[in-house]
Amino acid sequence: MPDLFELQHTDGRARAGLARTDHGFFETPVFMAVGTQGSVKGCTPEQLTDAGVSVVLGNSYHLMLRPGDETVAELGGLHEMTRWPGAMLTDSGGYQVFSLSGTNSVTEEGCAFKNHLDGRQELLTPERSMRIQHNLGADIVMQLDDVPALPAPPEREADTMRRSVRWLDRCMDALPAESAQGHPQHLFGIVQGGLTRELREESARELVKRDLPGYAIGGLSVGETKRQMEEVLGFVTPLLPQDRPRYLMGVGYPEDLIAGIGLGVDMFDCVLPTRTARHSQVFTWQGRLRMRNSVHARANRPLDVECPCYTCAKYTRGYLRHLLMANEMLGMTLLSIHNLYFYTALMRRARAAIVAGEFQQFSREWLPRVSGAAE
Repeated sequence: MPDLFELQHTDGRARAGLARTDHGFFETPVFMAVGTQGSVKGCTPEQLTDAGVSVVLGNSYHLMLRPGDETVAELGGLHEMTRWPGAMLTDSGGYQVFSLSGTNSVTEEGCAFKNHLDGRQELLTPERSMRIQHNLGADIVMQLDDVPALPAPPEREADTMRRSVRWLDRCMDALPAESAQGHPQHLFGIVQGGLTRELREESARELVKRDLPGYAIGGLSVGETKRQMEEVLGFVTPLLPQDRPRYLMGVGYPEDLIAGIGLGVDMFDCVLPTRTARHSQVFTWQGRLRMRNSVHARANRPLDVECPCYTCAKYTRGYLRHLLMANEMLGMTLLSIHNLYFYTALMRRARAAIVAGEFQQFSREWLPRVSGAAE
């Protein structure tokens, strides 16, 4: 299998690279749009492309339950079914088992849980997760890991981390050479271990021994402070290979992305751009806006004068606020397009700064702007 990733530039610990898949390439650092059930909420594939999105995520848990991973395979795989032409990543389903199923039990075999749609008992094993992701056909697939409920005592963190390593070995053995659609799939392992340095370091060392196409850092953005998250990244990323991509799962706000890039992370995903859009919040280069606020009712200007996205090029704040107040779906779609464009533009600006050797200056300039409220 050809290598997935090429590291092209570094500036301190910040990195710029290029990843190649059978469905096209993407530059890093990259923000990946979350399409949980085969759809990035409210947006067509064409709108995603226009917003600068280069990678879309699918969720194995949701898709195995509805419409079913075998159905997706019969419809040509996730790319063909959704008509998304670019790179795709699917997660293993493990996190959703714990967050959505209500009751679950973990053994060495896998995780038993109750289907949240119809109450049936299900068992998700490493082998089943790989079979599901094989049928879905994403370019990048994730190992099944054991996710502890938080807060967890150190003994539980150690147990789940080591089980996750054992499950990774089973995932590696179970994943076929190609997807059901006939293209390569790149398996990422997930570094676990909570906030305990020794456990995180043990997890990273064990994963690196497996010589994987890429490495993810999981178990963050689950209630820890931003400082704690940065501390974990600070001692984990130096342990990971320079020539493989590093993926911080489920993060986050613009300031989190800038911090993560500075600590050596290449890939990010989060539901925030579309979720906050549905709740009337937008991100701009001057800070965040609440579009239901009455101050925008007669504002005859775009969301962001610096933004060339479709929403900012066509519509005023006053009209967008009207759509939101009237609960029109178009308003949520237009805000989602803008937020996704902002996130992808943030990655492009960060990459340009890394290539120019100016990332620290970029970080100092933009961190306070993007993390505050705009007028």
